[in-house]
Amino acid sequence: METLPPTFVNGFHDVATISKQAYKQLGNTDLVVPKMTFGCAAIGSVYRPTDDKESILVTKEAIKQGLNMIDTAPWYGCGKSEKVLGEILPKLPRKSFYINTKVGRYLPEYEKMFDFSAERVIQSVDESLSRLGLDYVDIIQVHDLEFAPSIDQIINETLPALQKVKESGKARYIGITAYPLDILRTVVERSTVKIDAVLTYCHGSMNDNSLQDNLPFFKENAVDITRIATHFSLTQPGIDTTLISTASLGNLKKNIQVFRNGITEKEQLISDDIMKQFFKPLNNATWGNAEVVMYQEKLKQAVKTSLQ
Repeated sequence: METLPPTFVNGFHDVATISKQAYKQLGNTDLVVPKMTFGCAAIGSVYRPTDDKESILVTKEAIKQGLNMIDTAPWYGCGKSEKVLGEILPKLPRKSFYINTKVGRYLPEYEKMFDFSAERVIQSVDESLSRLGLDYVDIIQVHDLEFAPSIDQIINETLPALQKVKESGKARYIGITAYPLDILRTVVERSTVKIDAVLTYCHGSMNDNSLQDNLPFFKENAVDITRIATHFSLTQPGIDTTLISTASLGNLKKNIQVFRNGITEKEQLISDDIMKQFFKPLNNATWGNAEVVMYQEKLKQAVKTSLQ
């Protein structure tokens, strides 16, 4: 029996062609991709003047040939790459491709090139979706984060904004991109937002293959903190049962897997480190009475308005 990726669409793809290709799960995501991804800087005329009609044909052919991951950005031709993709992607089966785009890098003028603020991030995602003609992207990435005024802005502003984008349903996963590998490592280590994918360039080439030295780190640090949190709650002594709610079949299966099998030794080490560094110093701090106070304030405002 042929092995086909989740993006296979009968009648659009050729079974014989797709079944011959090797596909692999991308990190801890549910994206199943081939060794080759279709990069779309070129169709934004980044490297040379290009013909949009030809670019559309190239894009369709790439997807039909099973290159199911498409990577673009607002930076590629000041939105041209996304616009060209928007001419063809809405006409193709949405199941047949994954689409990644980026935030943070935009225009050629230096004073307008980068903006990693939360407000611009939210606006940029909406602009990209409009150009692409899509409701969501599979991965939303911080573009060339080494150019940010500080890593603190990426940690405290950019990534939390992308988390809101993810929660809104406009993106399924969050990624980061940069050239320096050490900066990528730093962001992965410090981020409180789960980073699902890391993209770098020119470190897996004949002249520079230094990415190989860092692969174990990036693979080992893509842990799912929800597994750790679930396990922590389920293993508290003296509690007969713990209520964990979800409306996701995938999350339900994940929770049951943790319930039955626990977590790995590496996840336990990370759990211990998280507790030591972040949660124990809080000394059981929570939102406490905040909701009651907020309710009472809103109630006073409502009553005051009704009496006017």
